[in-house]
Amino acid sequence: MEGVAWQLAHGLARAGDRVSVVGRRGVASDAVEFVPVDAPPQWQALRVWRFAERASRAAYATGAALVHSFSRTRRQDLYRAGGGSHAEYMARAYGRAGRRVRALSPRHRVLLRIEAGVFGDPRQRIQCNSRWVRDALVARHGIDPARTVVTYNGVDLERFHPERRARARAPLRRAHDTPEGARVWLFAGHGFQRKGLDVAFETLARSRADRSQLWIAGGDTRPAWEARARALGIGDRVRFLGARDDLPDLFTAADGLLLPTRYDAFANVCLEAAAAGCPVWTSASNGAAEVLGEGGCVIGEAEDAAAFAAALDRCDDATLEAMGRAARRVAEGFSWARHIEAQRALYRELAA
Repeated sequence: MEGVAWQLAHGLARAGDRVSVVGRRGVASDAVEFVPVDAPPQWQALRVWRFAERASRAAYATGAALVHSFSRTRRQDLYRAGGGSHAEYMARAYGRAGRRVRALSPRHRVLLRIEAGVFGDPRQRIQCNSRWVRDALVARHGIDPARTVVTYNGVDLERFHPERRARARAPLRRAHDTPEGARVWLFAGHGFQRKGLDVAFETLARSRADRSQLWIAGGDTRPAWEARARALGIGDRVRFLGARDDLPDLFTAADGLLLPTRYDAFANVCLEAAAAGCPVWTSASNGAAEVLGEGGCVIGEAEDAAAFAAALDRCDDATLEAMGRAARRVAEGFSWARHIEAQRALYRELAA
């Protein structure tokens, strides 16, 4: 969300607007004013609560015509529910037992309390990054649909581009000992349990393409996941790449992005993969699923590894190429320029 906010702030400034960004850490620029907000670092629950209060006060003190929040803050004109509903996230990501344990956590209780205050305040408009999130908020929290607006995320179409394929694909595959002609599926994201890495492992184990590999880009507790891969007999076909800054190249080296996520309001990585011409296989529990069209494949249940494996196995080279081209066409409808234009129109409406 910080990346989205920073991209938007500078896009608005380039369009001639005066923009202030309020946060705990940041760097001012010639175009954007940064307003620091102090919050105690020692205890996370207190830090979240204090930031929620102080950031709202600091934002209105700038004299801005409109306050748009990308974080869980107490008061704003427009609240971006970039993570969807925290209550929905807990229900889907952790299951019944995990949800009960985390409900006792002071941090989670604070987040739920702030969220309930925002959703219960009819003066605050709610911005959703997918229709799926909008419908879930209306159903779970009883929000008036008229308070909501759906604005999809943007993507950098130059940074993520299929032209990287000619330069990056072969060297990366050689670096990770990929056999000639083998399929490579990329799993990218932090929080492996919520993103469904266990389902991705089972998908690889069930696939008939027994030389295919799964590349994992992101940070988590690696030893436990390595042990799980070995237990499924796929340890030699899994590559843990760690946190990466070369995702644009990884997308062009892979045959597809595999993300059987249990809950994602809108997984930006899907739009980034699409922009790079990399087809996407994801679950219906991902707001990005509703925009993929022929550039992706959506499986109804996040836990259905058999369905994911069958969908991957149906793809030959021609199908993958066609899906990659379709994915790029989809992404071209979500440029940052178009996103910023839509935001400015929304701001003018709300400010009026």
